[in-house]
Amino acid sequence: MSKQRFDGRNVDQIRAVKMTNNYLIHAEGSVLIEMGLTKVICTASVEEKTAQHLRGSGKGWVTAEYGMLPRSTGTRKMRDSTRGKVDGRTMEIQRLIGRALRSVVDMEKMGERTIWIDCDVIQADGGTRTASITGAFVAMLEAFRKLKEAGTIAEIPVKNYVSAISIGKVSDEILLDLCYEEDSRAQVDMNVVMTDQGEYIELQGTGEDAPFKASELSAMLALAEKGCKELMEAQKQIIGDLI
Repeated sequence: MSKQRFDGRNVDQIRAVKMTNNYLIHAEGSVLIEMGLTKVICTASVEEKTAQHLRGSGKGWVTAEYGMLPRSTGTRKMRDSTRGKVDGRTMEIQRLIGRALRSVVDMEKMGERTIWIDCDVIQADGGTRTASITGAFVAMLEAFRKLKEAGTIAEIPVKNYVSAISIGKVSDEILLDLCYEEDSRAQVDMNVVMTDQGEYIELQGTGEDAPFKASELSAMLALAEKGCKELMEAQKQIIGDLI
């Protein structure tokens, strides 16, 4: 894996990652995550009521919204509010973020309250959904820490760390953490969400140009696990080992 990519990285190397905690003053948890040129602001807000379908159950809920600012992309992207509806891609991504975070939260221990996750892409260069999950997890954990410090909850109701990474096959080479230039040319495009126990939360894999073999899938998953572990180490440097 010594071949270098156009940006100088090795095929098994993630982009430079930087997470700035407590990025906003109002949200209970907030993080600016930068993965190369991709930048996403992730916030976690606490609402003292649970989702309607859980009222009276003693369980809480974690849900997410995702959006891209108009000039986060090369050409202006129209706001959802102007169109009057959320597009299919946005809906898919925010559901993915919510599922990924809920999978590691004990809803009974958080009580009947909701954690609202907002992921706003301010600059896009590939991997916005995976960066959103990785940053949103830190924001959520920060919000839970504040609830615990205030005595609102007895313990942080999170079982495992979560991160996500993109991987793909570009020009017959398997690459980790695709930037936009690589993603736009990918023969195979995959997003992997994992826990720090090496368990999979979600796999999204598509043969964009051609089918892929089981051996290629195994190689992609092994590389994705490496990337997710590195991201979880970066998370722990920011938030500490709270779990």
